[in-house]
Amino acid sequence: MIRILIAAIIAVSLAVASFGGAAWAAGRDSYYYPPVNSEEVFARELADAPPADRTVRVGFTTHITKAQLAAPESPRFVIFAKGDEAQHMIIVALDDEVFKTIYRARAVLAQLTSNVRGAEFFVNKIRDDATWFDLAKLLGFDDLVISDGATWSHRVIFE
Repeated sequence: MIRILIAAIIAVSLAVASFGGAAWAAGRDSYYYPPVNSEEVFARELADAPPADRTVRVGFTTHITKAQLAAPESPRFVIFAKGDEAQHMIIVALDDEVFKTIYRARAVLAQLTSNVRGAEFFVNKIRDDATWFDLAKLLGFDDLVISDGATWSHRVIFE
């Protein structure tokens, strides 16, 4: 019985891993978040800084994740970078309240902006009125998808 159960778990895991890789490679949204149902373009320029590379983008999302995991409470959302050059930022809620609406999601982004403004990469490179979108653009992200992880996803394209 144990062997059958283990074989079933392995088969399901392989199927999920295979589908997941194919879904991402095909550019389907539904692997990490529901299909995008709203979109906007962000085209403001606040800083003349050389674009960041993959290492900086991955390091940035890793830094936020480490800070979340070091906090006494459990993270309420995840943030990560995907794509060959880690050029797509994704933020997905882990509970049903934190990003219940796009307005709550934007409030969280505003709070995140305040938290990372003092990071070494941004010091002397951004103005005081910079938003999360400005920071993401400065980091060289092509876009950001933010989602409640259940019903909606919103994409911001950086130009």
